[in-house]
Amino acid sequence: MTSRTEIVAAARRLIDRDGWEKLTIRRLATELGVGATTLYHHIRDKDDLLVLLLNNYVEQLERPQLPSEPRDRVVAAATALHDALAFWPWAAEVLTVDGFVGLLDESALWMVEAIVAGAHDHGCTQAQAVDVFRGIWYYTVGEILVRAHSARRRAGDEHPADRGAFFGGLDASQVPHLAAIGDRWPALAARDTYCQGLRAFVDGLLPHAAPPAPPGAGG
Repeated sequence: MTSRTEIVAAARRLIDRDGWEKLTIRRLATELGVGATTLYHHIRDKDDLLVLLLNNYVEQLERPQLPSEPRDRVVAAATALHDALAFWPWAAEVLTVDGFVGLLDESALWMVEAIVAGAHDHGCTQAQAVDVFRGIWYYTVGEILVRAHSARRRAGDEHPADRGAFFGGLDASQVPHLAAIGDRWPALAARDTYCQGLRAFVDGLLPHAAPPAPPGAGG
């Protein structure tokens, strides 16, 4: 009898080896040495399998102790989200599909809940809290996917920087600042500035909603 644990382990092997786009029920059945019909007793389709994988992955993550201050809580939860996706970048690609986040179990949504709750406790309305999460989500997923795709291109010797000068040959009369940076651009762009950018991003998203005043404050 094939168990869900065995299904998850085999699916992760296939994804790590070939990428999530090539994951199919038929290939998974072959990996497990069973018929596809056997798998349909546990999962409905590929989307159901991906949800199972994502829920399982998030459940294995250690939850950090989140700060009580709303702004710091948003930053800590977003950082945890970033670190989880950085370890498994394919999950970021799956979750960019419209509606996919809404398929996750409640236990897998704690980072989303923490960001929305932090924004709400800072004084945001529900709509504003969703806007805060959406802005952080776009920034985080974009950073993860750009880095992951760049790493794959470098591994395949397809990165522009591997083919010679980057901005070193630009016409300084047309783009003087880029020409001055020149071939230092790849090294400068490769620096990990996510946390710095996240804090600036959160500070830019939250000021429109001031945190509630403590009891007894004011006139």
